Amino acid sequence: MRKLSGKIEKVVSEFWKRFKTYIKHLLLPLYLFPLKLLTYSFYYLLKFLFKLIVAFLGLILDCIRYPFSSFKNFLKSIVYIAVFVYLFFSLLVIGDYIKRQYGSFNKLFCGTGVSSKLKKSVVRIVGGNMEGSGFFISDNQILTNFHVIDGEPSPKIIFPDGSFVTSTKIIGDKDADLALLFIDGGYPDLVYPLPHFQINFSDNEPLISAGYALGTDIKGDATIVRGNFVDYRTSKYSPVGYIQTNISLVAGMSGGPLVDQCGSLVGVNTMGLAGLSLFIGATDVSALFPNFTEEEIVKIEVDPSISPEDAVYAFYTYLKARRMQDGFNLLSKKYLEKTNFEEWTNRFTNILDVEIYISERFKKTKDTAFVKFSTKNWVDGEIEMHYYEGTWKTVWEEGVYKMLQSKIKEVNEPEWEWFYE
Repeated sequence: MRKLSGKIEKVVSEFWKRFKTYIKHLLLPLYLFPLKLLTYSFYYLLKFLFKLIVAFLGLILDCIRYPFSSFKNFLKSIVYIAVFVYLFFSLLVIGDYIKRQYGSFNKLFCGTGVSSKLKKSVVRIVGGNMEGSGFFISDNQILTNFHVIDGEPSPKIIFPDGSFVTSTKIIGDKDADLALLFIDGGYPDLVYPLPHFQINFSDNEPLISAGYALGTDIKGDATIVRGNFVDYRTSKYSPVGYIQTNISLVAGMSGGPLVDQCGSLVGVNTMGLAGLSLFIGATDVSALFPNFTEEEIVKIEVDPSISPEDAVYAFYTYLKARRMQDGFNLLSKKYLEKTNFEEWTNRFTNILDVEIYISERFKKTKDTAFVKFSTKNWVDGEIEMHYYEGTWKTVWEEGVYKMLQSKIKEVNEPEWEWFYE
């Protein structure tokens, strides 16, 4: 033990002596220090590289000589080479699988919870005669396709929990087939922010689309469909570019989000045909977003002061738009003697939409209108259609015709002639 301790002490002492000598030679005289530092550094770097190359060549030489030094070593070498080749090609296969399954290595561990968030965040859009899907791009803004709400001034937004609200404002771009719906309140946990950079896709990169297949015709959560990137297509006739995939989109999924494996927004469901679908690129949406306007959005235009039939049309239009206070204001003083705002609005809590077929003067009366209309009622996650016809007697109050007395009855399973009589 003493002998070993003495050797260690001697080595350390020798190293320390050489180190002090090196520092002394390096620093003195001081005016040569920069030059010495440069030359010493260069010298020792070359010395290190030379020793490294010699050691590497020696290793290669040993590897070449090893299999031929004995028959036993030859067999070992064959086994080592076989294992190396197997591991090398296994890594290639694993890398190819990861690329096809996840798009790139950096997306390998980021896909947890993507499907569950989509199911919690994607909403239904009921736009009168059309239905589709949508998603939040900010706390109170929902993006969808323009064709989903085209011609509808008051589309409804149905959340995954079954509750629904009416949009308070709509802007969009019909040529780009994009619309933005505004609602009261905020839902920051549901937001898929728009990207503000160019998105590049790898060949066959996996993508995920979400939307409500077949709309309100069937119950259930948003449909999650996986597929792969095929190509990016543009047209001189369209202001946006389209991401082509092998995902199959069906009716009701228009306006839903297209995301990558990590859940980042890359596109908007737009159209599908024979297993090939097109999605508006999210980068194009970001570029067009500041130019959205209200110019091509249908507005509610009613005037209950013109005639009883116009007043009835206005009344049901307000119910359709969920403008309950405006509808309540069209009730006459006599009618209000038997109800109040809360009781009256509770009658219509589950009405998604009202479609008015006819509102015309009833026979030769001066104050009564005949009306035919239908309602879409949202009951237990499904649509129920109800059809009505009858008369409203009105009274002139405060400069408009107001609802005085109704004789409205429900029509069960009307024949097609009923809609056109």
